[in-house]
Amino acid sequence: MAQQSNDVYAALALSRFGLGADHNGTAPITSDPRGALMEEITERFVPVPVGPELQSTADLLVSLYAFQEQRKEARQQAVTAVAATPQDKLMQGPPRPQQAAPQPTAAMAAQPGNPAMAPPLGKPVEKPVQPAMPYLPQQILLAEVDARFNGTIRQPLIGFGERLAMFWANHFAVAVSKSEEVHIVAGAFEREAIRPHVFGRFADMLLAVETHPAMLGYLDNQQSIGPNSRANANKKRGLNENLARETMELHTLGVNGGYTQADVTTLAKIITGWTVARAEGKLGAPGTFVFNAGAHEPGDQTLLGLTYADNGVGQGREALRDLARHPATAQHIATKLVRHFVADTPPPALVQTVAATFRKTDGDLSAVYRALIGSEEAWNPTLSKVRSPLEFMTALLRASGETPKPNVILGTLNAMGQPFWAPAGPNGFADTADVWASSESLSMRMDVANMIANAVPPQIDPRRFVSDSLGPLLSKETLQAVSRAETRSQGLAIAYLSPEFQRR
Repeated sequence: MAQQSNDVYAALALSRFGLGADHNGTAPITSDPRGALMEEITERFVPVPVGPELQSTADLLVSLYAFQEQRKEARQQAVTAVAATPQDKLMQGPPRPQQAAPQPTAAMAAQPGNPAMAPPLGKPVEKPVQPAMPYLPQQILLAEVDARFNGTIRQPLIGFGERLAMFWANHFAVAVSKSEEVHIVAGAFEREAIRPHVFGRFADMLLAVETHPAMLGYLDNQQSIGPNSRANANKKRGLNENLARETMELHTLGVNGGYTQADVTTLAKIITGWTVARAEGKLGAPGTFVFNAGAHEPGDQTLLGLTYADNGVGQGREALRDLARHPATAQHIATKLVRHFVADTPPPALVQTVAATFRKTDGDLSAVYRALIGSEEAWNPTLSKVRSPLEFMTALLRASGETPKPNVILGTLNAMGQPFWAPAGPNGFADTADVWASSESLSMRMDVANMIANAVPPQIDPRRFVSDSLGPLLSKETLQAVSRAETRSQGLAIAYLSPEFQRR
């Protein structure tokens, strides 16, 4: 494949491997775009989300346990208050004319508990509704969203590390819709188990993920009890294979990775006892990963032909390390990386190059990425990948400089079909054009593009913007369409919706 100009490489570095150009366009990296991308790997640059509410998993779960207890007490008090109210107070007789309640004004209506808002006399009198407790898990989620979309995506020159954090968070997907526990710690999971290992070894990331309370809760491992364990003396409980199955099928070997159902069951036995300490702290510090020896299936276990001695939590850790270095894992991860960054149908030769590097370096992800972006196939100027809603929203905010409220960002991603940290299943969101290029999806993107375009400061020239942002990827047709727009905001919306901006 022919070498491209630095202008083309700069545009591809930002759109294909990064977060999209910011207000400076492609100019800052034009002198050495591939070198700038390599530098982000060398420096292991992954921005750190920050904010006062972005606490550790353990602290967040302790806060959640306290919140749940307060909510329980409030509900009990409400039930007790209703039960203690005399029946003659619940029902009122017909009113005398002079007792008619005044008609409320709009201002009065806005005041909770205003007497003017009493229900019609003669009907049961309901106690004034107390203001609901702020829903703590959603408050934390909004803070996590704000720290990323108004924080980490703005920092990098290119943003390869941030893109990789998004990729791995989707590879090791959890869903905030699963439970309050996952809801409140999904951001901490990404901060603690994903980001620190993006440029490290895959085995370290795998161990961090599978022992994190978010993943243990999402895939129900706290419900998995060894059939012959002390905790199952009455033989009424048993294995939950969710975490074991997804560890092999999605996280490591892949669906065609050569394992059997017997291997899934064996791995499930190996990781019995992996759980999270609850509020009472019987097993350990509340909100932390703990190994419950009483729930662990005793005995040595043979997985994929290798036997693991029963040495407690170490049995599972050794099994995960071997899964991480398995040849099928190298192939699975290489295929997903090439599909994500290069083409929906990954070039076989490039997949083999990346997989070979994974095997040779024992899963050194920095080396794997270098093999990926060092290939000329990865720099094909044909824009075949469609940005997912998450990538599109990120590129829009980078390009426009707009800083929407986190609830607006969440609502927008949901409307475009990619609710943040809420995939329909543990396989995460799809990574191919056929999913994101539907007419319904594109219709929603039009609304989002118009919303952002209308908010951009009036001094922004759409023609200058589209030229600076897309560089040599900009087609004559798109530039002409932007130039012919009747208004400035219309011109920007056309630029945001152009094939060159939608694809990477």
